[in-house]
Parts: sequence; C-alpha cells; structure tokens
Amino acid sequence: MTKEELREKANDLPLVPGVYLMMDKTGRVIYVGKAKKLKNRVSQYFQDSASHTAKTRNMVSQVDRFDTIFVTSEFEALVLENSLIKRHMPRYNILLKDDKGYPFVRLSKEAYPRFSLVNKMANDSARYFGPFGGRFETRQALDAVCVALRLPTCSRKFPRDIGAERPCLNFHMGRCDGFCRPEMTAEAYNRRIEQAVQLLEGRSKQLLRDMTAEMEAEAEALHFEQAALLRDRINAIGALSKKQTVIAGLCADTDIWGLYRGSGKSCYAILHMEEGNLAGRETELFSAPNEESEAEMLSALTAQYYLPRAILPHEILLPMETEDCEELSEVLTKRAGHKVWVHVPQRGEKAELRAMAQRNAQEETERATTVEERTAYTLELLGKMLNLPEPPKRMESFDISNTGKSDIVASMVVYSGTRPLKSAYRRFRIQSLEGHPDDYASMQEVLRRRLQRAADGDEKFLPLPDVFLIDGGETHARAAQTVAWEFGVDVPIFGMVKDDRHRTRALVTPEGREIGIVTQQAVFSLIGQIQEETHRFAITYHHESHSKSATRSALDGIPGVGEKRRAETLRHHQGHPGGGCGDPCRRGAPGRRPGGVGTFSPEKRERLKASGTAAGFFAGDEEKDAAISFDKQIVRKGLVFS
Repeated sequence: MTKEELREKANDLPLVPGVYLMMDKTGRVIYVGKAKKLKNRVSQYFQDSASHTAKTRNMVSQVDRFDTIFVTSEFEALVLENSLIKRHMPRYNILLKDDKGYPFVRLSKEAYPRFSLVNKMANDSARYFGPFGGRFETRQALDAVCVALRLPTCSRKFPRDIGAERPCLNFHMGRCDGFCRPEMTAEAYNRRIEQAVQLLEGRSKQLLRDMTAEMEAEAEALHFEQAALLRDRINAIGALSKKQTVIAGLCADTDIWGLYRGSGKSCYAILHMEEGNLAGRETELFSAPNEESEAEMLSALTAQYYLPRAILPHEILLPMETEDCEELSEVLTKRAGHKVWVHVPQRGEKAELRAMAQRNAQEETERATTVEERTAYTLELLGKMLNLPEPPKRMESFDISNTGKSDIVASMVVYSGTRPLKSAYRRFRIQSLEGHPDDYASMQEVLRRRLQRAADGDEKFLPLPDVFLIDGGETHARAAQTVAWEFGVDVPIFGMVKDDRHRTRALVTPEGREIGIVTQQAVFSLIGQIQEETHRFAITYHHESHSKSATRSALDGIPGVGEKRRAETLRHHQGHPGGGCGDPCRRGAPGRRPGGVGTFSPEKRERLKASGTAAGFFAGDEEKDAAISFDKQIVRKGLVFS
C-alpha cells in the first residue's frame, strides 16, 4: 500500500481503544502499539514526518500495511499488547520505545518481596512479568495494582524498618495497609503479593471470586471490619480490571468468531488464541444475499474455512447457533485427530471474547462501507420487503395531532432516499372536523387536500411519492387508500404499527398483512426515524396552534384590527386606567374628545359593562367602563386604525 492509501485507511479507523500491528512487505510484524483512540494514534504515523524521530521515519518507510484489534479498555489494550509483543518480538518496538528495551516487572525473591521495573530479565531467582510495551504505561498499571491491594510503595526496607517509626502518609491516606506496623505479619504480606501476581497474569476473575468468598466468611464470623476492608479491595480490583477480556491463560488453542451483516457488505473476524495469548486476527469482507440469515451465512463460512485445513484448533467459539454445529464438530474431530469443540459460549470470559470478535467484525464492516452503499442497501432491502418494483426514492409520511376537540392538525414529512427533505415538509389544519375529532376522517382530509393540490399542478406537492406511510394501523391505511382510489393514484400505502415502547415494529397493508421490520436493523432504523420525525413535526405544529388559540382576545376577528394593533390596544388599556391618556388611537375616533371614553352616563356605562369584553382586563369600575366603551366604539363605528 502507498502512504496515501495507508493514511486513508488510518483516517477511517474509529475512536476506540485497541492495538495496531505494523507489517512490512513480507507480512512480518515490525511494530506493535496500543492506543486509547486508534484513529488519532495510527494516523499520526502517516502525516507530515517532520515531527517524527529518525527511528520512527525509518519504521514508517518499511510499513506496507497494518492491522488493528479493537478492545474495550486501556487496561485490556496493555495486556493484549504484551501478548502480541511476546509472540512477534517486533524489532522496532525496542528502537521506538526507548534505548533501554522492553520493560519488565520484577518481583524479588525475599521474605518481603517487592515489585520493580527493570529493562531486561536477569539470571536470578526473581519472578519476571512481561515484556510490556512502554515504561510509562507499565508503571501506571503497576502502581494501580499496588493501590488496589494497598501494598507499600515507599522506600522502607522490610523487615528492617518494621516498628522503627510510625507509618508513612500512604497509610493515613488509605493507599497502604501499613505493613511496617509490628502487628502485620509476613504471611499477610505475601498473601497480598500473590494476589497482585494474579492481577498481573490476567487472572482477575479468579482473584475476585476468592476474595468474595473470604469476605463472606469474615462476615459470617461477625468480623465486620475485616469484611469491610475486603469489600473495599474487591471494589478497587473490580474497577481496575473492568471490562478486561484479554486474559492470559484463558484459551489454550481457540478460534473466536465474529460475524456482522452491514449495509451492502458483511464481514467475519476470527481471533486466534494460542497458549492463552492472542496470536492474531483475521478478517474478510464479502457480499451476502439478503435472503440468507446470519446463521446460514455462518454455517457456510465455517465449513468452507475449516474443511480444507490440516491443522485445526481444539475449540471454536461461534457468535450464534447453527444447524450443523454438532456435525461440524464431529467432522473436524475426525480430520484433526483430537477433539474439536464447536459451540456458542453463553457467559463468562469466553462470551466476552466472543463479543470482542463480534465488535471487530462490525467495526471492519462499517469502516469499509460508504454512505452511498448503506443508503442503496437499505432502500433495496426496503423495496424487496414491500414488494416494490424498485427501491423507493421518495417517501411521504403523515400524522395527526390534536387536543380533545380543538386544534386538530396534521403533518406531511418527505424523505428523499434515507434523508429528510425538509423543504418539502407541509402542515395542515383540519377544516371539516373542528369540534368532532376523527383520526380516520382527518387522515382522509389531509390526503385528499394533498392529492388535489398535486392534481391542480401545484409544484409544492409534486412529484407523487413512491410510498405513502401512515402513522397508524390497518384501518388508517385503508382510509388513506380510499382517498387514493378517488384520485386514481396507484401509490402503495402502508401503516406504521408501533409496539408498547412507541417504536414502529411493523408495516401493515390496507388488507391487513403485516411486514415485520425488527429483524432488519437498517430498515428498522429508517422507518423508526421517519415515524419519529413525522410525530415531531405534527406535535410542534399542534403546540403552536394551541398556544395561539389559548391566547385569543375579544378584539380577534374585528375587521381592520390586526395582531399588532390588538396587542397595542390591550397593552394601552392595561397600563392606563380611566382612559384619559390622550392615545392617538382615541384621538382618531370620530366625534370623541381626549379622555371621552370615560364620559358616558352611569346608565350607559352599566349597559356597556354588561356586554363589554375588555373589562375583564381591568380591576376598577372606571377602568372597566373605559374598556367597555372602547370595545363598543370599535364594533359600532368599524374603526380602522392607521
């Protein structure tokens, strides 16, 4: 691959934790690294090399391709990187980390053993763990283990300094159990060291089980303080090893399969475990017919993959059950000369490894699938499910929204392919059913008005869609089809049937035939998105309409009084009781003196008070009189304000 192709491939990586392997033209691994965000880290190698060291530039110049393995945490990436370095021994890992070589964790052999970081293994009686990829990350991991188990990290020498002085600050901060105190025994210290060894070897699950049993025993013996200390350590270890699935010594010789059907492309991923360590990853993209289920695909792939091979693993973990799991196991056992167990792990560490393989297959598929391919695949699949002659290019969706008997509105949402076409959105106020809500009649009115506008040649309602989607069930779809027949329109109509969680679970024809979409993720997501967008657009318009109707005034509907003049009039009367402010609108009233609205006789004021509506805005009698008279003036004279 050229540098430009490598850069493009790196930019397509996701922002997830993982491990990457750089390979030369011969396929040899020359560098193994880990990253919190793979895309950012790997792409740096193929950017401007001015900031790179000479060693890095030399390594990058030999890279022909790279591979990645996705994991779920940085701690997991550290363990995986360690196993891959030990397996491949890539020469550039030594050169690029530092001149001192790979870091090892050393555990001294003495009465009170201590952990330390060293550059190489020595021929002594100490225990060594590693090599690890980087000194900084390894130091962080070792410190985290010591803190979780409350082991000493100070410079005191044991047993020389036991009881010599008070415990240091780490003890008071809860980071150490104070093994320098006389009451702490060497047996307790060494038991804690062995627990740390279990963590470094990746056996955190077993350690947690043992500590949990010990905690329960202490609690049953009424040693609650000791049980509480164990509980705290269990929580700390659990947080440290959270989501850790790359576990040394878990699988002796195992293949872990992942399979993902994407939009247009599918991919399988195989994680090869040898001697408990991850030896490598194998992925392949392929096209699969939509008619084939994932189980059928997996059955064909495993048979094609293993039957020609002479060397077979002892265990094969599959992501799902297939019809011929047992038959494949028997055939492979006969060919290999040893038991080959083909099965689907349901829980535990193997299930977590299966999930990791599944994620690798998914990430590889999505990375290799373009937006155009996803769109084409989704529409093609939808067209086949709905028995359309070709994939739908334009879809229209309708929904009704109302509050009781008032403010009945409807929405029309348009999708061009898999994207909303907001410029073509339309909304309707139901005109014939005010005070008599009827969802079916409302839907018929909306569709009738929409088709009539199209028949009249209104470009805003052209062209007709390939599919009508109705928010509702069979009856809603049948009501809409009746209107389509009136206009001679032959557009397929489907109702969107929702489940208990208000998600569209199926499409239904006017004849009552349901088409399930839950099993097809791409179609399920698209139809769900359309339904939610249609509902959102309808409810937004309904809220706007309801807010306007709730704030109507007695001045509404008077000829010549618009929204602005209405607001000014009401604001004026609220703020100026008695009417004697000389407002221009009053001065413009024919035959009236400034302040004259309050000059009616008491008898007339009483009559006006009884029929006026603006009086409700005022508290006092004079204020009510002024408002009432002004209302009557407007109505009687047909006043038009300039």
